[in-house]
Amino acid sequence: MPALDFPPILAYAFDGKGAAREIGTDAAGASATEDAGFVWAHVGYETETGGRWLADASGLDASLVEALTAPETRPRCAVHTSAEGAGVFINLRGVNLHEGAEPEDMISIRMWVCERRIVSAWRRPLHALRDVLDSIEREQAPASPGDFVARVALRLADRAEPVVAALNETVDDMEEEVLASDTPTGLRARLADVRRTAILLRRYMFPQRDALSTLAIEDLPWLSSRERSRLREATDRITRLAEELDAIRDRAAVVHDQIVEQRGEAMNRSMLILAVVAAIFLPLGLLTGLLGINVGGVPGADTSWAFWAVCGLLGVATVFQIWLFRRLRLM
Repeated sequence: MPALDFPPILAYAFDGKGAAREIGTDAAGASATEDAGFVWAHVGYETETGGRWLADASGLDASLVEALTAPETRPRCAVHTSAEGAGVFINLRGVNLHEGAEPEDMISIRMWVCERRIVSAWRRPLHALRDVLDSIEREQAPASPGDFVARVALRLADRAEPVVAALNETVDDMEEEVLASDTPTGLRARLADVRRTAILLRRYMFPQRDALSTLAIEDLPWLSSRERSRLREATDRITRLAEELDAIRDRAAVVHDQIVEQRGEAMNRSMLILAVVAAIFLPLGLLTGLLGINVGGVPGADTSWAFWAVCGLLGVATVFQIWLFRRLRLM
């Protein structure tokens, strides 16, 4: 994925009809005054400019600023009443698609959403927000704050789907490799990576589903039925992704069990071969040991052909043992 580069503060004014224009940071600190319009400010809170704007010029409550700049976040949705009216603080996560990054190192987007204004905060740029900006450039901007959140949630799901599909294909390949080979090499390390990725992605998917579901059912007057429907659609897609991650984790566990079983079977076969060899040579060793003791009266000690007779006897005993083991299905 190409690298993203957002300015410390990015602000737009939306007219509620699909058009938007970029505005200055002073205008971004207040709600929209046009009918059906709203303002969106996207702030890099770890930058000096963005952090100072949030603290001094955003007009947000201290509790909201603290929530937007919290170092550790999990997906959640909480209703909050401020001077701008009833709104929600919602935190979502998206897969990390930056070059060289791990997808499970998910990136957060924190948003304060009310009827006339959205303030979002970021530490690392997110491709889903780039998609929203692309729609603005195509003059297909969100018509309302609820529509904005629904679009972001759907784009987060769009970006996560290829990652989950790739994990599914990887597990498919592993299953075929296990079936095709008794001793797959390097599979356990790759399997551990897949399981770790699925677990970490799932860790945020279910809370994200709950956050979107909470927003869809909250009694907020500025959320229309269409926007609630789109939020439910985003919830369903996130739920499906979370369930697929559950399935990937379970399939990976099955593949791991198959690998362990194959290793156990290979070890059992090796132990059986060693046991059969030991069982064959045990009586032969006993016989040769008896004939080799250093006492008088050993049969054939003074007979020239006794050595060959003993060799023949050992051969007959070996053939008999092999026949007996085959009859007992030990070989």
